[in-house]
Amino acid sequence: MPVKKNTLRLNMLAMFIAIILLQTSIPLIGYIPIGPLEITIIPMTVVVATVLLGTVDGAIIGGVWGFTTFVRAFVWPTSPLAAIVFVNPIISVIPRIMIGVVAGMTYTYLKKHLKSQTASISVAAVFGSLTNTILVLGLIYLFYKAKAPQLYQINIKELLPYLLGVVGTNGVPEAIFSGIVTPLIAIPVKKIFDRTSR
Repeated sequence: MPVKKNTLRLNMLAMFIAIILLQTSIPLIGYIPIGPLEITIIPMTVVVATVLLGTVDGAIIGGVWGFTTFVRAFVWPTSPLAAIVFVNPIISVIPRIMIGVVAGMTYTYLKKHLKSQTASISVAAVFGSLTNTILVLGLIYLFYKAKAPQLYQINIKELLPYLLGVVGTNGVPEAIFSGIVTPLIAIPVKKIFDRTSR
């Protein structure tokens, strides 16, 4: 890799890491309350990084978010539940890494088969966002279903419908929001990035 391009890549990685740290520590930057819902927009940051820098770097940025979530579960949990489930790195870190992997693979495939860059990025953003939601909730169910009465004040039989309800009320709106907004950010930034890296 040419020195100029590698330097730009490292600078972009540092910038995205800084954005992730801001989004996870300052209210309303990473999570936007819309009525009764709270839309997580951090997966969009991971997808934009993936589109600009590639799947591996997208996974790294996702991993930074996951590691931050893991550390915060010990020192500054966002909720009582976070202090219980996100201390497990399989739940706090792996789904975040997989956002970059899934979004990167999706975008790489679609940009070869679709003429529309907007559509390719939009679908990759939707898949990346859903990957995070489904993996986090699925792993919570897998590891903590026996503790459902203590964690959620519901019995084990009601836990799966409850988690599926969270996918519907939070996960789907997040994915739609990500699919609409991510291309609006990624496309102009990608044009600048591509021009600068030549």
